[in-house]
Amino acid sequence: MLPLAQALGDAANAMRACTNCGNIDVTEPCAICRDTRRDPSVICVVEDVADLWALERAAAFTGRYHVLGGTLSALDGRTPEKLTIAPLVARAGINEITEVMLALSATVEGQTTAHYVADRLADCNVTISRLAHGVPVGGELDYLDDGTLSAAVKARLVL
Repeated sequence: MLPLAQALGDAANAMRACTNCGNIDVTEPCAICRDTRRDPSVICVVEDVADLWALERAAAFTGRYHVLGGTLSALDGRTPEKLTIAPLVARAGINEITEVMLALSATVEGQTTAHYVADRLADCNVTISRLAHGVPVGGELDYLDDGTLSAAVKARLVL
């Protein structure tokens, strides 16, 4: 057990947050930021590292990331200054960046944060997009809540 405990301790000590995006890795910058195959013109904004890793598992996004460190919440005392919004705005101001995709949760806090971030990015010359909301793959309509169905109808696509 002692070698395992030592290895876990060594791994925990080696981990650090990437100063560019906020991902957790043992290198600086992280492996995602160093990957030259990724599209450097698109930034995906996520609440936390778990969301970044979920998108990576899905292999659906090939750009770069920005971890906010949470969502805005007046009740919990999470103000814009406690999140990494200012560094995001600075990154979005670089000519190389053409799109910022907001991949925040569909909660009140997530949507409030998305609106705030979009307002802060308004002066940057970037396209601001968000993840689609609505019917999940394999979902049956009669099991979905009213909010999900409403979002799906509003975000419908023309075929």
